[in-house]
Amino acid sequence: MSVFDREPQPIMARSCAICGKASMGGFNPQSSGMNRVRAHRRYQPNLQVTTLVKNGTPTKVLACTRCRRTLTKNSR
Repeated sequence: MSVFDREPQPIMARSCAICGKASMGGFNPQSSGMNRVRAHRRYQPNLQVTTLVKNGTPTKVLACTRCRRTLTKNSR
């Protein structure tokens, strides 16, 4: 199954239209003495506007850089 065979995921805020990768929660490591305080943070996917050709019509979607890289690799 290639990337072009997949149906684009339903549009969600700040998520990849191809694989569905979205933001993820985590911690910022703090080095403040003995008690290693952890501060909450959010990891965002690296989304770029990409033009996909679907049924002969070009559409602009937000895709993560991993999917864009795979698209350019498969188009060669």
